[in-house]
Amino acid sequence: MQIPAFTRSVVARNHAILTPDGYINSNVPGWTGCTVNVLVSEHMGAGFGQTLITARENGQVTGRTATAQIFFYVVRGECQVSVGGTVRLLKTGQFVYVPIEQEYLFDRFDAGTQLLTFHKVYEPLAGHLAPEVMFGEKDDREARVHCNDEGLRIQALLPHKPAFDMAVNIFTYEPGAFLPLVETHQMEHGLLYLQGQAIYMLNQQYYPVQQGDAIWMAPYCPQWAAAIGKEPSVYIYYKNINRFPTVV
Repeated sequence: MQIPAFTRSVVARNHAILTPDGYINSNVPGWTGCTVNVLVSEHMGAGFGQTLITARENGQVTGRTATAQIFFYVVRGECQVSVGGTVRLLKTGQFVYVPIEQEYLFDRFDAGTQLLTFHKVYEPLAGHLAPEVMFGEKDDREARVHCNDEGLRIQALLPHKPAFDMAVNIFTYEPGAFLPLVETHQMEHGLLYLQGQAIYMLNQQYYPVQQGDAIWMAPYCPQWAAAIGKEPSVYIYYKNINRFPTVV
């Protein structure tokens, strides 16, 4: 038997690498017939939440948003969702954004379907109504070149409009591609690797990461990444946007 003390998971003051070997199941009211892993939460110092839901055929994910909005992304599989008076079938790579004060229901899961969620308390902006329910999907044709490097492409899944105080994007690095600078900014990140492998630098520490790994980056955590291996490195990530950096 191997000693179960070896892991790539790290939780530090301003960042974390969370690998599936250490995921522990949680219980969320209304989310039944599924495994829920809380990957990022306020308990680690984050200002948002990130979970991974793995459903069985009889699974049901239901609730009502109050002050927090929720973004649901289908990592794999398919299910039916009912939200805002609309019923749809969601498949791998598709998503639904559920704004505040909305009831939602996910059911009719294919066994093993995985949903990734990002949760954030919504910050109203004077003169702008809160966003409505929104459906969409990953589409490589919509991914824009980043920093004039054809090896780096980003698809924005949510609109760049002032009403939105969170962004969710998919970032694709071709083999050998890397960020052209070490980023240091006030925006917070949560992400999940969807494909491939990479080296991620966080606060001057270098970590190997791969498909299935989750990362949290606090504001002003220096960050840099480079794809390694023979396939693209792809992750989906959250960040807070469009609001004053201090309470006013």
